[in-house]
Amino acid sequence: MNKIQKLGCVCEKPELSHTDYRTSNIGTDKTNGRMAEVSILQCKLCQRIWLKYLVESESFTKSGRWYKGIIAKKYVAGMKPENAVEYLENLDWYIYGGSYLESTGMFGQGKLNVDL
Repeated sequence: MNKIQKLGCVCEKPELSHTDYRTSNIGTDKTNGRMAEVSILQCKLCQRIWLKYLVESESFTKSGRWYKGIIAKKYVAGMKPENAVEYLENLDWYIYGGSYLESTGMFGQGKLNVDL
């Protein structure tokens, strides 16, 4: 498990605001038909880099869920969309939320609930 220190930065606050980050899209995780968006976010304040995984189905109301966790710079270039879930599940902690979970964000660890 990857140990990651919390700094108290705005990027650790569960509520996710797109204005706090620079975003780069990695691609789509098509595993099990998820069609999840995988992206890299960099906090404009502390410069830490986050891996974000967003999955939702337009066919189902309140199906959206997202997860974000710190990713080391050395892993960013090699990160593939289909490896994002495993990476996040192995972190010491991540932040997650979405309409499916009825949450703007909570801290968690372990298995991600990504299959619709």
